[in-house]
Amino acid sequence: MKTLCKLATFILMMTVLAVSSFAQETEKAPAAALANLVEGQGIIASTSNPQWDGLSELVLIPGAALMGASSTTTSLYLGFTGGSEADIGNMVVYTTARGSAVITAVTPVTLGGVSDPSIILSNTSVCPVAPSTTTPCIVRFDPTAITFSPANDYYLMVYYTNDTNNSGLGGAQAGNLQSSLSSNYFGGTDYTRLTAGQSVPGTGDRGPVFLMYVMND
Repeated sequence: MKTLCKLATFILMMTVLAVSSFAQETEKAPAAALANLVEGQGIIASTSNPQWDGLSELVLIPGAALMGASSTTTSLYLGFTGGSEADIGNMVVYTTARGSAVITAVTPVTLGGVSDPSIILSNTSVCPVAPSTTTPCIVRFDPTAITFSPANDYYLMVYYTNDTNNSGLGGAQAGNLQSSLSSNYFGGTDYTRLTAGQSVPGTGDRGPVFLMYVMND
């Protein structure tokens, strides 16, 4: 009888341990809290240059500006303040060593799985309210498989197709002292096609345009 009792106790204990282990394995880890990786744009000072046809825009995301949150993916949020359609020819993030212009890595940026999307700003499913300075239309781009590090600087480069849609396009823009981000733009060349070993064409010397937030999701 004692042997049977010991055997039953042993079986019961093993069953409890198995159930507990299964519950721990199947329990989902809590989702990470949504967080800004850098300060992003503060108050939108004005609508940016409304003629973006044929321009490459660079936005510097300095490693020195990282706020401490970490993530294995990064999501970029662009804000539009005017226009009915934004036609993007290509977009990438260039990684450089901190303070260097030499590209060490190139990461594609996509929206809906493509790097050359046309964003219909007049579509209420995209922009519930017509884009303006007071009501910018904020578009979340696909997460990129990139982990930001304070040892590096990052340059978002977007080429706006040379067409009439982009000639009336407006982007959210903060003043120079209202963001840790900064930007520049260049006409006549698609600077999204650079490769590792080449150098970015410049650095940010004015307030950020379009890019509003850099987040962990």
